Amino acid sequence: MPPSASTHAPAEAPAATARLKYVAAVRRALREELRRDPRVFLMGQDVGAYGGIFTVTKGLFAEFGPERVRDTPIAENAMIGAAVGAAMVGARPVVEIQFSDFIACGYDQLVNQAAKMRYMSGGQVSVPLVLRATTGGYLGFASQHMQTLFVLFASVPGLKVVAPSDAADALGLMKAAIRDDDPVVFLEHKTLYGKAGEAPGEGVEHVVPLGRARVRRAGETVTVVAISGMVPLALAAAEELAEQEGIDVEVVDPRTLRPLDLGTIVASVRKTGRCVVVDEAPVFCGYGAEVAAAVQEAAWESLRGPVLRVGSAEAPVPAAPGIERVVLPSQERIADAIRRAATTAAGKEHHDGR
Repeated sequence: MPPSASTHAPAEAPAATARLKYVAAVRRALREELRRDPRVFLMGQDVGAYGGIFTVTKGLFAEFGPERVRDTPIAENAMIGAAVGAAMVGARPVVEIQFSDFIACGYDQLVNQAAKMRYMSGGQVSVPLVLRATTGGYLGFASQHMQTLFVLFASVPGLKVVAPSDAADALGLMKAAIRDDDPVVFLEHKTLYGKAGEAPGEGVEHVVPLGRARVRRAGETVTVVAISGMVPLALAAAEELAEQEGIDVEVVDPRTLRPLDLGTIVASVRKTGRCVVVDEAPVFCGYGAEVAAAVQEAAWESLRGPVLRVGSAEAPVPAAPGIERVVLPSQERIADAIRRAATTAAGKEHHDGR
């Protein structure tokens, strides 16, 4: 028999907010969903007793055991294939791929199986799978461990793609991704793991719906659409320009890359009349190109100049820190693009008389 309620002091109400690191936010989301739903299980290289190479799964093996937190061999194609099969028969697997670069080893299972199964079965089979992976550079891990591959996943019908930029969104979007009935690629920028921010406190249920962008900073002069690890750089550039040059920048974080909340982005661009897209991938054929094209189609009448893009140089990401700084986007390059956008209003006379 449970103890009488009279023997216990009243439970304290959960704290509304807390300071939480990004890595702890992802871990908390996994723990809460493992507790909530027995169909959820984790799998990946070193996710068990070791706790993952970035410590995301630290402590979960001890709490949930080897049936719910499963170590795997170094075989991404087998890991993703096994997860697809498990999802098809009712489980909700969360697979950790240590670096998103290695999803290429299981691309067939993800793109030709997981993404297509609901469509090819006429809706009879769903694949509620979350594929977690790190993304991005700035840490000297070199070309095969620091690519930004958003477009490879977002271009595939049937996949959802999530790239949160702070702890609160990492927590809420991971919970939403695990509960979703379609395969979700959940990309975590390595440089964000150690960053702390305000998030709902323990015991507060926090789920962020997929497909909704977030205005991270309100402004009137230029809209900056920044993705994943580029959001802190864009916010820092925006604050610098506001303080030193009076340029009022609005920063929009898509959070979910597919489905994309184009409405929030377009509403911002219609207000400011200018847009800069910041994507860590190379500019040519990057995800930023899709955002730029969509904005120009949907908000052409409001634009006072071309949509500008900031991305990496056309080169593999180098290991040497000095060269890496040249290849990858920087706060200075973002600020320069914002300045150019703020002072550009050319080529529209034929369209709207400006």
